[in-house]
Amino acid sequence: MMNWIAPLRSRYIDFKFITDKSRFKVWIVEKPGLWMAQEQQAELVKNLRAVVSKLGKGNFDYGIVQGTKEALDRTIVTLITDVKTGDPVAFNALAVMPCEVSGQIVDVYHLGLVVVDPNCRAKGFSWTLYGLTTFLLFFRNRLCPIWISNVTQVPAIIGMVAESCSDPFPSIRKNARRSFEHLTIAREIMSKFRNVFGVGKEAGFDEEMFVITNAYTGGSDNLKKKFEETAHHRNTAYNDFCLKHLNYERGDDFLQIGRINLATFLYVTTHYAPPESFKQLAGKAIYLLLESLALPVIRWLSPDTQYGELRPAIAVNVPGLRAEVKKRRQPAAGASNLGTTAKDFGAEEAQDVSL
Repeated sequence: MMNWIAPLRSRYIDFKFITDKSRFKVWIVEKPGLWMAQEQQAELVKNLRAVVSKLGKGNFDYGIVQGTKEALDRTIVTLITDVKTGDPVAFNALAVMPCEVSGQIVDVYHLGLVVVDPNCRAKGFSWTLYGLTTFLLFFRNRLCPIWISNVTQVPAIIGMVAESCSDPFPSIRKNARRSFEHLTIAREIMSKFRNVFGVGKEAGFDEEMFVITNAYTGGSDNLKKKFEETAHHRNTAYNDFCLKHLNYERGDDFLQIGRINLATFLYVTTHYAPPESFKQLAGKAIYLLLESLALPVIRWLSPDTQYGELRPAIAVNVPGLRAEVKKRRQPAAGASNLGTTAKDFGAEEAQDVSL
């Protein structure tokens, strides 16, 4: 029983599974810098750099590939390795960006840096790298909508993201609208999180079309492409959209913002998800949904867990503290309790809580 309850106490996602064809292993790990041992963190970063080196374009000087504490603390990594050789072949580094929207702090999940070994392209990794992790986070959020962002100049990626989320902007959709929430999140991202996607201070930002001008100046220089070098979308409207609004010689990117909700989850899983991966997604999704419902109850029953103003934590590990509290609650020898009022009792309890 305790083996079943223990995973529910985990604060972070840490999933490993083998694909149905038993050729690749997938590892989804959340914010490793906050809980993972230093040796494991170093090994993880080593594997990410190994995938980057296979591109033959030099190193990337931004994001989790740098191996900084800040990046490891805020990134959710999806790493795919070859089962036979153990070699890493692809990864996605999804960054968590806390943004202020309408007076509240909301986590925006940036789809992040995606790198695939050129020898392993067309292996169907897109769903695992982009969709699987995002939808697991959606279920962990108890099916409440989550905001996502994406920065790219690749038409195929622009189209995939636009078709996989709700209220995407920018988009070729006729009803695409830049709402106040879109604009607020875009401003928050561009003012606080440029380093997440390797955009320097020199880059400009067009708030009308969400175009980042001269984007490849903050460590992502090696990712700049000509239009002919990019992967085109099967819907030529996306290719034309990118040619119209992006200056590829200068190095422009779109900043896309949208939401994941139940409708988009159902659409994507029925249209894009490989049939063999649906069982894996369903199992992990049910687990995370259960975790999000059961975990608050389990934590509430743990006296050493603080719940803000609702319940200060009891320092159960401080030697002698409980004995001291019990001693103070006992009346002095010969003293009478008849004169103790409710007001006095409340003051005494407040004193005990402050210890």
